[in-house]
Formats: sequence, C-alpha cells, structure tokens
Amino acid sequence: MYLKHLSLINFKNHAEKQFELTKEINVFVGDNGVGKTNILDAVHYLSLCKSFLNPIDKQNIKHNEKFFLVQGNFIKNKKSNQISVGVQIGHKKKVKCNKKEYEKLADHIGQYPVVVISPYDSNLISEGSEVRRKFIDTIISQYDKQYLEKLIKYNKVLQQRNALLKRFQEYRIFETESIEVWDLQLIDLGEFIYKKRIDFLTEFLPNFQNFFNLLVQGKEKINIEFVSQLKDKSFNELLAESSQKDSRYGYTTVGIHKDDLVFQINGNPIKKFGSQGQQKSFLIALKLTQFEYITKLLNKKPILLLDDIFDKLDHNRVEQLLKMVSDHVFGQVLITDTDVDRIEKVFKNIKVNKQTFTIN
Repeated sequence: MYLKHLSLINFKNHAEKQFELTKEINVFVGDNGVGKTNILDAVHYLSLCKSFLNPIDKQNIKHNEKFFLVQGNFIKNKKSNQISVGVQIGHKKKVKCNKKEYEKLADHIGQYPVVVISPYDSNLISEGSEVRRKFIDTIISQYDKQYLEKLIKYNKVLQQRNALLKRFQEYRIFETESIEVWDLQLIDLGEFIYKKRIDFLTEFLPNFQNFFNLLVQGKEKINIEFVSQLKDKSFNELLAESSQKDSRYGYTTVGIHKDDLVFQINGNPIKKFGSQGQQKSFLIALKLTQFEYITKLLNKKPILLLDDIFDKLDHNRVEQLLKMVSDHVFGQVLITDTDVDRIEKVFKNIKVNKQTFTIN
C-alpha cells in the first residue's frame, strides 16, 4: 500500500499543491515555515480523518478561505482508490472513497494506516493524560473497528451524562433513575475499552523494550505503567461511590476517560529522571513499535511520516533508523528536512528510490 498522488487546496498555508509520489522515499525540503510539516499532516488527514497537530478542523483552513480539500490516490492490492477529506465552515467534515461519502468515519480508519515520528511527540511525555490516551486509542482504532465504535459511543454517552449532571448542579437536584440510564451504557462501554487497553499494552511492551535497546544499544529497563481507576474496582462501584461528588462538581469524575500511561526508565518516571537523549529514544521506540504492531495486525505496512528528524536527533539514532530504511523494514516514507545537502549525504549509500520536492 502506498500514496501515489497527493493534492492540497486551501490546506493551512498551501493554496494549491500537487505531488506525484514514489512508493519508497519522498523528501520535502525547504526553509522553516514554508509548510513542509503541513504536507505530512495532509497525509495524516487522508488516513485518520484528522490532523496530528490541530484537532479543530476549521482551524486547518487557509486564512481568509472558507474550505479546504485534501485528496489522495492510494494504491492497495494493485487497485487505485481516490480518498478525499473536505472541511467547509458551517458544514460537517466529508470523507469520501471513490466519490462515495462514508456513512461513518470509523469505516475508513485503518484502511490506509500511518505512523508519525515528529518533534511534537515530546508532548507524550510533557503533556497531560489525554495525549497519552489518544496515542493508544489511535493505534488500537486502526486495527479494531469495534474498539473505535465503542470509544466514539462512550464519549457521546459521557457527554450526555455530564450535561445531565450539570443540570442537576444548576437546579440542586439529583434524579437517580435519570442518571442510571447513562450509567448502564457507560459501564458496558467502559469495561470493554479498559480490557482492550490492557490487552494491547501486554502485547506492545516486549517489542517496545527491544526497539529501545536497539536504539540506545544498552540495557536500561523501561516500562509503561497503565494507570486506571478500574484496576481496583468495577466501573459500577466507582460510579456508585462518586455519585455525590459527580453531582456536586457537575461532571463525571471516574471512568476510563481518566486512564493514563506512566513512562518509566529504571523504575522512575522518564519525565523527571530521563535525559533528553533517553526521552528521544523512548519516543522513537514507541513509534517504531507502533509501526511493527500495526503492520503485523493489518498485514500491511503503514506510511511512515518523519518530520524534521535529522535536525532533532543525534547521529546514532538517525543511523539506526536509516539502517531500517535500507533494510526495507518500512514501506513508503515521507520525510521533511531543511537541508538538501544533508539529505543527499544521508541517503548516499542507501539503495532505495528517492524523490525530492523543494517547497517554497
């Protein structure tokens, strides 16, 4: 599977751009601020129907324009499929395959998987739990449609329950029967999601350790601890115990929407005790494991998006990545960089088809 053609109209800073891509290495070179990362983000939109940078669709429309359109021609199993994502102010997002609109976006997720390695990955360590939940949700959703559908439904039920709790708070009332309707749905969906997350991490961790050791060529002990309120009590018990608190605060204080991941090195949080180099290796190992995991489950290689990595990583980590490129571990790769000479040196001894685009 690979992306053959990419077209952007009014997407971020690009008024109109088109690219014919090779199925191996595609490099986008240009100064900072010309929109190289936005090109990778457009590919992410075609795969996951959303940006990896800005979750608010309308904010990805070019300034002073009313819509954006991203189109791509994917080759999969020797067949061509035209995918388009369109966002217009005041209208819902439209995602189409061969000009036919999807009834549910969930039907598209996982058809054309991608993995991004970017400087923005540091948010996984520095930011709050929502970023880390989104990381595992994005991986599982690309191969498990039932998980994605239940996750979407859970968030809708949670929204309805919170709206009801807000009304209780305003009118200083609490109607047990009204809230139980949402509790039953939340419990069923939440326990399913919790179990899937546990199963995923159990399979993910051993390979993650291997990739980390490959990058650092050392034997530091790394771990991902899954933190969830459902570990010690059932969802039913948690909701019953928190009913008064929820009513007082006006929102649901317990559930799988509070789950988190604690990244550890040698038994300590990497956020506080890991060096900058260890943190970078940790994040790259996460993404490489994500790539391998999706490849194995979907039996197809995701498109790999490498954003500005040669400028941000040291020589040893770049060398390990390039060895995997030269060994054809990856399929199609899209890379951004600011230095055309560096790109030529990096790929001088790697026997893969490479195409370079200069972005102005």
